[in-house]
Amino acid sequence: MSQDEKYMLRALELALLGLGSVSPNPMVGCVIVHKDEIIGEGYHEEYGQAHAEPNAISSLKNPELLPFSTVYVTLEPCAHWGKTAPCANLLVEKKVRKVVIGTVDTNPLVGGKGIQILKDAGIEVVTGVLDKKVREQNKRFFTFMEKKRPYVILKWAQTKDGFIARENYDSKWISNPYSRQLVHRWRSEEDAIMVGTLTAKYDNPQLNVREWVAKNPIRIVVDRKLTLDPGLHLFDQSQSTLCYNQVKTQKADNLEHVKLPEGFNIGEILEDLYERKIQSLIVEGGAQLLNKFIQENLWDEARVFTGQVQFGSGIPAPQLNRIQIEDLDIMKDKLIISRNSLNLDI
Repeated sequence: MSQDEKYMLRALELALLGLGSVSPNPMVGCVIVHKDEIIGEGYHEEYGQAHAEPNAISSLKNPELLPFSTVYVTLEPCAHWGKTAPCANLLVEKKVRKVVIGTVDTNPLVGGKGIQILKDAGIEVVTGVLDKKVREQNKRFFTFMEKKRPYVILKWAQTKDGFIARENYDSKWISNPYSRQLVHRWRSEEDAIMVGTLTAKYDNPQLNVREWVAKNPIRIVVDRKLTLDPGLHLFDQSQSTLCYNQVKTQKADNLEHVKLPEGFNIGEILEDLYERKIQSLIVEGGAQLLNKFIQENLWDEARVFTGQVQFGSGIPAPQLNRIQIEDLDIMKDKLIISRNSLNLDI
């Protein structure tokens, strides 16, 4: 492993601390090195607040060493004014000697402009260090920027004999309490969570993170003809909720009905979510909604629990074209995490 890779790995560790807090921005970590010693560290902690580079610079005990140091940053420093000042300009102002970048930012507002600002100022720039790892860490951001839609995660629990629910749509409880707590952590890491009409009707889910200490995602339900009982948890306005339908557009304090054309498809929902800057979506069922995402090839990752129970008959679990990347044991539940084998270009 090279020195550049060693420090970039540390920057990646720092960047991950922003998971669930910085969207629609990417996760970014920054390490400042002087004479093979880390003298400053920082990461983008929260959307709208300071980026990784200024946080790392502010951590320095000896700022006078900065012109003689190398700055390692996972993503190309930004070159535009947004919620904060451009980081590329800050590095120029501080007269840093060298900047090592994990990968180029494909946001059109940046897209090489940050690198050019650094080079024009005479700063040595190295790019592409652990590029694949950085893109993997920011798979949500790059999918959003390059495919103009959220990163889509499908999640379900199935029985040992391959059913997602009984014939009466009952699906409680296939997975164990430890698996369910993990799902609540996952919810906190994504921008939004979606269910279909039947899941909302029969499960009456809350779709919050009550078993984890973190922010709640935006709740989304598809209810084409607005047949769902308004007394369901989804409509209690306890957290921001979108209801996609073909009847009306209406906005209350924390509940918005969004009318789409009759016969709307998954792609049209994702287009609207993109316009709302929703970078990631976890889809928790039911089978009908999950299968629509699969049929339209609009999913990126699947997280599937297989519990110990058997139903004998019921609603079959979806089938995937997938590449398995992880196989975990969650207190006897089997968890398989896969990627869409037809959609691996991010």
